[in-house]
Amino acid sequence: MTTSLTSLETILAHPRELSPHHVPIIRETLPVIGAHIDEITPVFYRTMFGNHPELLRDTFNRGNQKLGAQQRALAASIATFATLLVDGRSPVDMLARIGHKHASLGITADQYQVVHDNLFAAIVEVLGEAITPEIAAAWDEVYWIMAGVLVDFENALYAEARVEPGDVFRTAVVLGREDVTDSVTVLTLGGPDGDDLPDFRPGQYTSVGVVLPDGARQLRQYSLSTAPGSGTWRIGVRRVDGDVSGESSCPAGEVSGWLHAHARVGTTLQVTLPFGDLVLDAAGTGAGPDAAPVVLCSAGIGITPMLGMIAHLSATDDPRRVLILHADRSPDQHVLADEVAGESSLLADAEVHTWYEHGADTTAGPGAVHHGVMDLSSVELPAGAHVFLCGPTGFLQSVRATFIEAGVPEQRIHAELFAPNDWLV
Repeated sequence: MTTSLTSLETILAHPRELSPHHVPIIRETLPVIGAHIDEITPVFYRTMFGNHPELLRDTFNRGNQKLGAQQRALAASIATFATLLVDGRSPVDMLARIGHKHASLGITADQYQVVHDNLFAAIVEVLGEAITPEIAAAWDEVYWIMAGVLVDFENALYAEARVEPGDVFRTAVVLGREDVTDSVTVLTLGGPDGDDLPDFRPGQYTSVGVVLPDGARQLRQYSLSTAPGSGTWRIGVRRVDGDVSGESSCPAGEVSGWLHAHARVGTTLQVTLPFGDLVLDAAGTGAGPDAAPVVLCSAGIGITPMLGMIAHLSATDDPRRVLILHADRSPDQHVLADEVAGESSLLADAEVHTWYEHGADTTAGPGAVHHGVMDLSSVELPAGAHVFLCGPTGFLQSVRATFIEAGVPEQRIHAELFAPNDWLV
């Protein structure tokens, strides 16, 4: 993996401009498309999965489909890209996140045609005669500009990994299992027959695929929480228990439930090559003059990519300033806390702060312990730092706004949310 993050993202920075006569059409119709998106998306997915049932069975997250999260994510991505396009703003952050997710799922160029045909059929079905040939042509151009940039970017990711487009699936074997809480299990993975698993950038993730009892192959992303270079990976799997009560009801996690029930030493799993743009490279590498201070800020299971970054900084004797911030419900729910404490103690210039909503007075660490929710006013942010965020939606939105208020430029804030629309954070 030698291609720089910057050189990859230049592919996304300057998409082809929308035709001038289509710009006012998109501006005028954005509110109309947005107002009917909840009608368009069910028709789109019903049609597409009817024509291509293998996509729901083997690629799309069936849990997100039940919640409507995936539908809203895809529709929002196209509308957001259209807005950025007509306003002349950069789409890099949004497209990079989507492109890495697509590469981790093995998406290929031909699948964009499938999405296009079924999506535009749904728009016409819902809006009928309101979709004139001129409007259809304008939105068609938006879609193919976005698709073209993503295909180029994803092909560059595949080329960097030295594989043909979509050829990202590999076999891994469970080498170790540790149940760290009643709902979180840490799995250590290696290659078959003692082979090494591929290397990765600190902070990246892999997609893990399991075949469920009904024959479906479902995929979920899990961050790699070790330093690269060892040939093994570690992932933390939080079991998602179903909740059918109340307005926030959600189905049980099919993959996390299967892994908790069945993954043992010797179990064979399908995994993908590592991808993801929440990587330490954004703050510069090594001890060179380009290496900026870093703030690693997480909540809950969002600690996993941060631990991978901390372990890498420790393994490479990186001298830069590192501020580690984590929030959790209680010490007993704080997974991998001992490892964070151990790895951070080996860093040359590190400071750790931990917040617990409950039980802060029952523990001595990691680092300085605070009661309640994360409060950045109690820490001093390093000048010129890059900030890395990972955690639940509400947490990310809150702390991101706080970092911006504290003077951290938006381009130095890098976030990942374990959800299909994480680029909206």
